[in-house]
Amino acid sequence: MDMAPSGEAYRDVNTHTDIRARGWVAQLPEAWRPFALLMRLDRPIGAWLLFLPALWAFALAAPGWGVGVALILLFGIGSVVMRGAGCVVNDLWDRDLDRQVTRTAGRPLASGAVSPRQAVAFLGALLALGLVILVQLNGLSILLGVVSLVPVALYPLAKRVTDWPQAVLGLTFSWGAPMGYAAATGRLDAPGLLLYAAAFLWILGYDTIYAHQDREDDALVGVRSSARRLGERTRPFLIACYGGAVALLLAAGWRAGMGPLFFPALLLPALVLGWQVARLDIHDPARCLRLFQNNREVGLLIALAFLAGRL
Repeated sequence: MDMAPSGEAYRDVNTHTDIRARGWVAQLPEAWRPFALLMRLDRPIGAWLLFLPALWAFALAAPGWGVGVALILLFGIGSVVMRGAGCVVNDLWDRDLDRQVTRTAGRPLASGAVSPRQAVAFLGALLALGLVILVQLNGLSILLGVVSLVPVALYPLAKRVTDWPQAVLGLTFSWGAPMGYAAATGRLDAPGLLLYAAAFLWILGYDTIYAHQDREDDALVGVRSSARRLGERTRPFLIACYGGAVALLLAAGWRAGMGPLFFPALLLPALVLGWQVARLDIHDPARCLRLFQNNREVGLLIALAFLAGRL
């Protein structure tokens, strides 16, 4: 596909694509739009999914409403900024591969709408903003935030060297659980670690669904993924991931001393996860995307379960 340097290509892609240059993004000044698309502001689902494990930690362990709301604001803004930074890193690594995949060919770096030099400068600005947010937290949280940059940087490499890049993403996107728990409590003990393990399995499951959108294109360009590895065995794998995540959430609630409302409240997100498994069709990219996006509601329901357990 011929990609025009002007950036018109990402507006005109009409096949299955992850570019959404409409809505409020279309109202931005023209020079800003490629950068908004580069950090995926057109698709906030990624920022939600990065933020939700931290929200679980606040719902589980925040010492009061005031602290909880303040941390939600800090981590909410931080999730948008750092998810954007991660997308820039990913697209810098993958710009040549992205040109060969239908869903990603219109991304700003792949299409030429943003140059690599511009992207690096933009990444520096995002990281500086992330640092301003990070230093508002306690020492343990700052340390965890700095360490999180390692899997963020390595994730784009993982798809070139392992069939399980979704596991690397799981380690990265679940980081909000221990970091949020440390921000709320000043320590990291069993409930926070159990949250991290639960979030890891949840993310490993839903990102495998997401990866099925690109399975055929990935095979052509040599990108590896759990979707390619599992193929038709994806459904039992999801049962194991989602079942393990629910079991670990139950364990986290038990170790944290949740009240009796927590356990029946967790049944609803568990049922939604089961519905995802039942509805999965790995040969339908649009359905895979919808099931992936449904995990925002799952994450919010899990947070509500923890809040119910504190009543």
